[in-house]
Amino acid sequence: MKKVVLGLRSNWKQFVLLVIVNTFVGGMVGMERTILPQLAEEKFHLTVHTAILSFIIIFGVSKAITNYFTGVLSDRIGRRKLLILGWIIALPIPLILIYAPNWSWVIFANLLLGINQGLTWSSTVVMKIDLVGEKNRGLAMGFNESAGYLAVGAVAFLTGWVASNYGLSPYPFYIGILLSILGLLFSIFFIKDTRHHVAVESEQDSTDQMNRVFWETTWANKNLGSITQAGMVNNLNDGMVWGLFPILLASLQFDLEQIGMIVSVYPAVWGVGQLFTGRLADILPKRTLLFWGMLLQGIALGFMAFTTTFLPFVLLSIVLGIGTALVYPTFLAGIASYTSPVQRAESIGVFRLWRDLGYAIGAVLTGVVADMFGITYSIAVIAVITLISSLIIRFRMEAG
Repeated sequence: MKKVVLGLRSNWKQFVLLVIVNTFVGGMVGMERTILPQLAEEKFHLTVHTAILSFIIIFGVSKAITNYFTGVLSDRIGRRKLLILGWIIALPIPLILIYAPNWSWVIFANLLLGINQGLTWSSTVVMKIDLVGEKNRGLAMGFNESAGYLAVGAVAFLTGWVASNYGLSPYPFYIGILLSILGLLFSIFFIKDTRHHVAVESEQDSTDQMNRVFWETTWANKNLGSITQAGMVNNLNDGMVWGLFPILLASLQFDLEQIGMIVSVYPAVWGVGQLFTGRLADILPKRTLLFWGMLLQGIALGFMAFTTTFLPFVLLSIVLGIGTALVYPTFLAGIASYTSPVQRAESIGVFRLWRDLGYAIGAVLTGVVADMFGITYSIAVIAVITLISSLIIRFRMEAG
């Protein structure tokens, strides 16, 4: 067997292939990002916000649970096998969305999408960290998350453009058919497993192992617990942006192309920004990046609650994207730094469990508040929660 060497330079070919695969992963989410709330109202005649946001709730719960089991099973089954399984599950999703006779089928498609994302995104995250070793974790996560969320933004814009010119269905979902086929083919023919890299790193690492990985990652460990709560709040506000923003913008008389642009700017800035912030996570204190990132998110969301015109929405989406770019690669680089290599996949799985439950919690919370008091109040509530999360980072997490 070829000698296993850690590091980005030694494993750049496999690393690049994983980045490409993650663009397909992100694109599957971007396929829905702009058009599904409008599809709920126009095709299925849903008006209650909690009903419309049900697709995000089921997506968040299924992805969160799958994240956890992907982490637990990665060392037993192998990262690559889980990645391939994730793409097999993705294949029927666009077809279900095209031919769905009622909203229950859309919910089922998002159940599958959550499982697909949990298996594929978690696998590519862990595999990249395995390849690069200790020195370049932040950089690796910057590339990984950048590729994924640039794809979210690009496909969100593309589907918005296609929908505005050719209708909400079926043409925007043809993009998902192509992405799922490419993801499966790349994973079968080009991706290799990375468990041998973990074995090599374990021999060199001196990080103490945890007795209770789940509880310490969830809250008991000051560093891991602080990161986990911020991850959950980050996706809580992202779920609100995903589900309610298209509805809010439509109520302000923006057309589909304008909505697609506003909705896509945020993940695009988020994606591009991580090319730089990922490297910063290897250099600057992680607490500093996480505090300022969550603070910027809270400020941007607070101002969005009072915005009514196009340009301010675009500018605030940029600020929101910068804030998210600061925290996203830092989350995963931090979890990897504070855990032993042999427990890394499981700890990342626990973190991603709570982080993606934020989608479901955010969808329920914002849907209820929006139905009772209006969308602007819902945005304001999420802004306050995000600001509180930044303070938890500031005062509970250690400076390193």
